[in-house]
Amino acid sequence: MSVAVTVFGLVLLVWTGVLLAFGAPLAARWREPVLRHPVLILESDDWGAGPLTQTAALRALSTLLQQQRDSAGHPAVMTLGVVLEVPDGARIADSDGSAYHAITLQDARFADVRAAMRDGIEAGVFVPQLHGQCHYWPPAIMAAAQHNPAVRDWLMNPEPAATEDLPSHLQSRWVDASELPSRALAPDAIRQAIDTEAATYKAIFRQAPRVAVATTFVWNDTVETAWHRVGVEAVITPGHRATCRDGAGHPACRDARMLTGERSPAGPCYLVRDVYFEPALGHTPQHLLDGLRARTQQGRACLVEMHRFNFLRARAASLTTLETALRDARAAYPNLRFISSLELAQAITQRNPAWIETRFKPRIVAWCARLNEIPRFRRLARLSGLALPLAWLGRPA
Repeated sequence: MSVAVTVFGLVLLVWTGVLLAFGAPLAARWREPVLRHPVLILESDDWGAGPLTQTAALRALSTLLQQQRDSAGHPAVMTLGVVLEVPDGARIADSDGSAYHAITLQDARFADVRAAMRDGIEAGVFVPQLHGQCHYWPPAIMAAAQHNPAVRDWLMNPEPAATEDLPSHLQSRWVDASELPSRALAPDAIRQAIDTEAATYKAIFRQAPRVAVATTFVWNDTVETAWHRVGVEAVITPGHRATCRDGAGHPACRDARMLTGERSPAGPCYLVRDVYFEPALGHTPQHLLDGLRARTQQGRACLVEMHRFNFLRARAASLTTLETALRDARAAYPNLRFISSLELAQAITQRNPAWIETRFKPRIVAWCARLNEIPRFRRLARLSGLALPLAWLGRPA
């Protein structure tokens, strides 16, 4: 046997070992759907109950989105992660902070906000999603107010409050973060709370919530099961799940990782939203375009995370940045498609051939583009020489 044959055999053996060692994440990324088209979905959280200045922001966004059309003539879509209540500061102040009271999105004070949402929905540019009855756990916020004057003042503000002004850990709805590390909530309390928010959501939007996104991406199995029971078909994730807040207040206790198209044990389809775009924090149009380019190479939809504060604190500048980003995205990808997260989830679960790629070559190219995200795989592939055949496989047709 020649030396060359022996060396080649050893190389194949090493490559096989590397592939077997990472078999599970490699297989998961092969099973993950590959999209036929570049897809851009704008996801914006925290809308609904809150500052009344939202009305002007929502109408400006609706106008902007209607002016941006994809290759099929559809307008740009922005999902609205809706919050359904904020504190009734006047009533809480009347009780000297001893009792929690709320103003829901159904209140007459929010009539213009609801109208702006409704008009955007009818125009096809807004799609509501369940973000929560409130952007906090009421007993936790009340407990925190007993030793935090800033939280107490926030609770007693006579104007509808902006939850963005709360400390981050207190914005988590599905844990008690009044003290850190956080404590788990009773499952019965979670189920009852989700029944309440689903009923409130249905009363406002005339349909059950079908997509849910947890505030601050902290949630657990009990939450997913309760969501599914009230009609939720898809759960927005950052690609992993945190179930607590640690001693420093950071999301922690990660117990699951997920890819788009995987199913929750409770039933809903997971979608991954992992392109962060906040113009008010200095993100430029190029930031969004880079995210779209990477996700398109991976055969994935680009779900863009934005928040309401961009359009309340720096509305004109944020609108200009968003408009430029959408224009640049359309120029870079003439076949770009705008759809909602629910439409994406349905296309995936139904294996819709108009959206889901079935040909081998595009699937292998997308799969190779996904491999660098696997911890340690990239380094071992480079050291073993496996990166070379993978780069050849990953060349576009």
